[in-house]
Amino acid sequence: MLFGKEHVKRYVETDGEEGHDWQGTTVLILTTTGRKSGEQRSTPLIYRPHGDAVLVVASNGGADAPPLWFRNLEADPEVQVQVKGDRYTARARVATAEEKPGMWRTMAATWPAYDEYQQKTDRAIPIVVLERV
Repeated sequence: MLFGKEHVKRYVETDGEEGHDWQGTTVLILTTTGRKSGEQRSTPLIYRPHGDAVLVVASNGGADAPPLWFRNLEADPEVQVQVKGDRYTARARVATAEEKPGMWRTMAATWPAYDEYQQKTDRAIPIVVLERV
């Protein structure tokens, strides 16, 4: 499990000096708008660059329900991304069926537990593409 609010706080305060490198992989901060509250919600997520975009996985640890951040970006795909000190607005979209297999391999190579998470649920775990606006 990521550090949650403490991870976000330290990442933001240090421009990712603390929190970007995590357990052998890399983490960004994704900020979505709460679909019910309208409040900004920040989440640390494992990511990988993909061309001009970045990829994240809506795994929720293999739970049958998607993570709340994913439900939020379904309602409002305009999000804020922070990778180290680089903060920007992005538009989130779910990878297409054609894109997903290669993107899944990329993400599973960086965090092998994603394959285990997919086996734990009947839900097709989405790959989210965050494209800079």
